[in-house]
Amino acid sequence: MEPVRYVDLLNQRYRAQGFPPYEWTVNEPGELTPPAKPLDECRVSMLTSGGVSHCTMPVWDATARNDFRLDVVAPDAGGADFQVSDSYYDTTDAETDVNTVFPIDRLRELEVEGVIGSVAPRLWSGFMGRIYKRTHVSEVAAPALAEELHDDDVDLFLLVPA
Repeated sequence: MEPVRYVDLLNQRYRAQGFPPYEWTVNEPGELTPPAKPLDECRVSMLTSGGVSHCTMPVWDATARNDFRLDVVAPDAGGADFQVSDSYYDTTDAETDVNTVFPIDRLRELEVEGVIGSVAPRLWSGFMGRIYKRTHVSEVAAPALAEELHDDDVDLFLLVPA
């Protein structure tokens, strides 16, 4: 039996939709940098890309491409106050408990238990959808988000993909 050639199949699918062949990202390994201070002194923020939006915000386009929208989420938002809209993974568990893709309640518990120093004043949901403009992410969107994290004195940033 021949193995399934996923890259070829994806290229055929997207070419049929008018897209050029997909250029896979090749990431160079970076050095692991330990935190500058103990975890129980660190301010922590996080970002989910799982199509999670607070009920006060518009839902995500479940079939979006290159959606660079970033929603700010207040750290005291209730775990039940979210909606999930994504067509690229089974959202059943996320709809039942948003903490599976955006562990906001768990992060607050870590703060109360003294495991982390504090939850940052802003958490994030964004980069939802298929991102084909990776250069925009690396040169524009990610540096802009990094500035926001710097403004919030964030020591650790958790990335929570769906």
